Amino acid sequence: MIQLRDKETGASLGDITEEQLQFLTDHLVEESEEDTDYYLDRATLDMLREKGLDASLLKLLEVALGDREDLEIEWSRS
Repeated sequence: MIQLRDKETGASLGDITEEQLQFLTDHLVEESEEDTDYYLDRATLDMLREKGLDASLLKLLEVALGDREDLEIEWSRS
């Protein structure tokens, strides 16, 4: 499994599958091959939803964003 965390606080957001990670890497900007973090805001979530983000990952990201304007997430394999 792959664990997502809030980059600012280090808090765990939940686990995602390889397929869900691949979706994120396919649709979000990576600064390098070793990049393990992503910036999210409401517009990005809307774009991911339109591109077919699965419901469980969408819910996880919406809960993580909460009432904030934006969020940086990071992932690691466990």
